[in-house]
Amino acid sequence: MNLEPNSLIHASSPYLLQHAYNPVNWYEWGEEALAKAKRENKLILVSIGYSACHWCHVMERESFELHEVAEVMNKHFICIKVDREERPDIDQIYMLAIQLMTGSGGWPLNCICLPDQRPIYGGTYFKKEDWINILVNVADLWETEPGKAEQYAEQLTAGIRNSEKVVHQLKTDPYTTKDLHDITMPWKRNFDMTEGGYNRAPKFPLPNNWLFLLRYSHLMKDNATHVATLLTLEKMALGGIYDQLGGGFARYSVDGNWHVPHFEKMLYDNAQLVSLYAEAYQLSGHPLFKDVVIETLTWVEREMTSPKGLFYAALDADSEGVEGKFYVWDLLEIEKVLDTDAALIADYFNVTARGNWEEEEVNILLRKQTAQEFAESKGLSYENFSVKLKRAKERLMAVRQKRVPPGLDDKCLTAWNGMMIKALAESSQIFDREEFYLAAKKAADFILSDLSTEDGGLYRNYKHNKASITAFLDDYAFFISALLALYEADFDERWLTEAKRLTDLVLSNFRDLDSPMLFYTAANSETLIARKHEIMDNVIPAANSVMAQNLKQLGLLFDEARYTDKADKMLAAVHAQIKTYGSAYSNWAIQLMNEVFGINEIAITGDSAVEIKKELDQRYIPNKIVLSGTNSALPLLKDKQSIETKIYICRNKSCQLPVTTVEEALKLIN
Repeated sequence: MNLEPNSLIHASSPYLLQHAYNPVNWYEWGEEALAKAKRENKLILVSIGYSACHWCHVMERESFELHEVAEVMNKHFICIKVDREERPDIDQIYMLAIQLMTGSGGWPLNCICLPDQRPIYGGTYFKKEDWINILVNVADLWETEPGKAEQYAEQLTAGIRNSEKVVHQLKTDPYTTKDLHDITMPWKRNFDMTEGGYNRAPKFPLPNNWLFLLRYSHLMKDNATHVATLLTLEKMALGGIYDQLGGGFARYSVDGNWHVPHFEKMLYDNAQLVSLYAEAYQLSGHPLFKDVVIETLTWVEREMTSPKGLFYAALDADSEGVEGKFYVWDLLEIEKVLDTDAALIADYFNVTARGNWEEEEVNILLRKQTAQEFAESKGLSYENFSVKLKRAKERLMAVRQKRVPPGLDDKCLTAWNGMMIKALAESSQIFDREEFYLAAKKAADFILSDLSTEDGGLYRNYKHNKASITAFLDDYAFFISALLALYEADFDERWLTEAKRLTDLVLSNFRDLDSPMLFYTAANSETLIARKHEIMDNVIPAANSVMAQNLKQLGLLFDEARYTDKADKMLAAVHAQIKTYGSAYSNWAIQLMNEVFGINEIAITGDSAVEIKKELDQRYIPNKIVLSGTNSALPLLKDKQSIETKIYICRNKSCQLPVTTVEEALKLIN
């Protein structure tokens, strides 16, 4: 390690700060580094990763910390480190470049560019010797055959700019259940009906996929997707991918059984999974799903919440340089901590003397049965076993908390906070837990007050009382979605006012005159070599699909045709692609399903509105918006004020006569 830091020492990103004492003369992406590359006519090396990325740490250890590697990098290149979570706009351009070059991508992402930022060569993880050879060869190409490098750059940049072009499509025929059926039929062939998830490894949770399939199973009355979805959620909750002691999910499982996690925990995964499990509980009443939500949100409060009420980005996979060390146990340790109940609890969590991971005599805690099933199999009453289990988990947690914890990425991102605010707001209603609502409200209020730009927009990031990056489309999309969820939790119309204001700002600053889609970067953002859309849903739904759903909802709430028309045009433009690859368009498919079945607009008035809302929260109605309040300016609530409790159901610009009970309302909905 260098004694003198490089310029990353001033960064806000924990990932960049990890590289501040590398002998590589790293720069942050910015005017200083880019101008230096042009001035000196030097190639730019863009190296992109994130703090919880295991192979990013490996490449740092094997290459970036070594003086002989740094010497080559510093001699021939202007070296720029990028945190993909802070600057997804840069990441998406160079990830696309790598995919065009190699057919695949991932992190660490290393891309060599001309002094004007256009890429010419790249890849992901490289071993030390391969890395040095590549650096020397590309530097030699630039020195001896710059024309050839220019040619590569021209071709690649054209590919980047022309990829994912989405143009206007005229939709004349109405959407039907056949559209939904055609999307899911090929999808079903990939289900693993034994272990849940898809027939492949590694296994990612992909919460938005299962959210679509959960809703599809209910609205289409489809048994196969119902069984596959609930099986997947149960297997994940019992597996090693779920932290059986502390709550929260790891990013993915390296095997096909959800057994061995890649141990990092990401805020965006857990936020989406909380929403998914809460909704699945509403449908199924499965107590396991409720436990997952409560335990995961308890973990978020304990380990992922900043003093300001915002939520941190991630927990690393490693502690003391060893992956998973914080989470695993050997049998002797369990016996020492638990004494008389050790054998029972070890059996419950599948802990053995041999170990269940990598022949190291250590165990990842996982289950084969729910607590109820296990108690029954042992001839114990569930109540008796629950007491033992609770006591055992408290003791094990007390020991675990004394271990060296994994690294915390303590930056706060608006997009990911939006997801967690939404999850908390939804869970507060489904489980009637005020503390979840208060946590959501605190975070949203802080973003509105402290992460607002001078022109009324948003910042993306927050760390050490400082926000430095203006927001991207996903920040706006997920935060607007959170504001809509908060409105349904407390019927305070200021959330809707803010959601509408931010939506108007998005439509003004992110519009593409040649496409119905919205650009990922604002018109006044830094100019990069391409301005991209984000269309396909991945581990996080695409910013455009989230924004399209927001527009539809706001259009209904405010009776604004310009919002609903925009949402309809966005869906029409991708409709043809959805059935070709359903899992990569799952959030668009949710919007399509809302078009087919309609969105139930439920307006509640009268003295018992709160009680009616609580009763409604226990029922599974995935395609709905709920409104209530006195002296409201919302069109659906105008002229509907009364002391007597009334429930109005409207759908597709048509309203039914009001009813007075939830049961009557459900008949109208169904």
